Amino acid sequence: MSVDPAGAVADAHRREWASVLAATVRVTRDLDLAEECVQEAYAQALVAWGDGVPARPGAWLTTAARRRALDLHRRAAVAERALPLLVVDEAAPEPLGAPPDDLLALLFTCCHPALTPEARVALTLRLLGGLSTPEIARGFLVTEPTMAARLTRAKKKIAAAGVPFRVPGVDEMPRRLGGVLSVVHLVLTTGHTAPTGATLVRDDLLDRAHDLARLLRSRFPDDPAVAGLLALVLLTDARRGTRTGPDGELVLLADQDRSRWDAAMIAEGRSLVLEALPARPVSRYAVLAAIAAVHADAREADDTDWVEIVGLYDVLAARWPSPVVALNRAVALGFADGPDAGLAALDALADEPRLAGYGYLAAARGELLRRAGRSDEARVALGEAAMLTANDVERDLLARRLEALT
Repeated sequence: MSVDPAGAVADAHRREWASVLAATVRVTRDLDLAEECVQEAYAQALVAWGDGVPARPGAWLTTAARRRALDLHRRAAVAERALPLLVVDEAAPEPLGAPPDDLLALLFTCCHPALTPEARVALTLRLLGGLSTPEIARGFLVTEPTMAARLTRAKKKIAAAGVPFRVPGVDEMPRRLGGVLSVVHLVLTTGHTAPTGATLVRDDLLDRAHDLARLLRSRFPDDPAVAGLLALVLLTDARRGTRTGPDGELVLLADQDRSRWDAAMIAEGRSLVLEALPARPVSRYAVLAAIAAVHADAREADDTDWVEIVGLYDVLAARWPSPVVALNRAVALGFADGPDAGLAALDALADEPRLAGYGYLAAARGELLRRAGRSDEARVALGEAAMLTANDVERDLLARRLEALT
């Protein structure tokens, strides 16, 4: 039987990268060196797996990477390196009596409060998502050198803060877990709709968000915010296979084949919403998951309870106000009370500086104008949205809308 080592290595990169890197960090105590060793292990696999893929690819890669790391540590040159970026705190007790968890420790390291929110997301995508620097740069709409410098600064800041490579203790957890949940949520949204590129969905990021949410749920089973985040991941990801057509074109929510939505994910997500939503204080992830659950409950698009969705956005706007929440509420209001009501709500956001250059505002306005029969104004708004959109698939949809109006 022929063996495709390249395909096997690519699959292992998608599935095992984060775990292999986390295990290697414990040996190297240096993020950059750990990355080098893991990359070499994958390069070795391309050759070694030509004779057959091991039964446990992740274990093979971890052994190869750690062996390389130990070999480098034996050399005198390694002793002359700068101080390690991470202090592996072997003596510190793990919270909740759990055994050491390198993957979770790496996640909390990437999301350390010493870093800016942007740096936390970028470092998580690099170290746990396995994305290349150019890929992350495209997602943040910055140049590759800018992103490389940002990642380097983040690692140096971790070194300066003396961050221990471990899961935070019980005393630290309340102020640390929220930052981690925020980063995983951003990984989810970036994978759900890629900011740039020729594809709508980033499967690798969605898979990573799913894995991280599951990991957090396994370690913090009683935390309602964690339950809400996992519910949001499941209810959002349940629609993945229907969001694009045979040629990769975007299929709007109203036009998706709901019979193809993942029923098991939806059932589990609903159960988690019922667990997370009554908690006080309620988390924003539970409210967002509840909105996704309302969509999942509708057998047809016309059955959607838009009044309930507007009410949930009211909760979000009251507790976590933001221009994007207000924009989404206006869109929901346009379905609940008609396009004129939605347009009036959007008009109130016209002077919001944080939405300047935000393509979804123009797109939402164009769609509501189209539904209101104001075709000339709709064409202007959709044309503006197309100019502001960096994702090719979304831009193609806007072009089709414009063509239909013309």
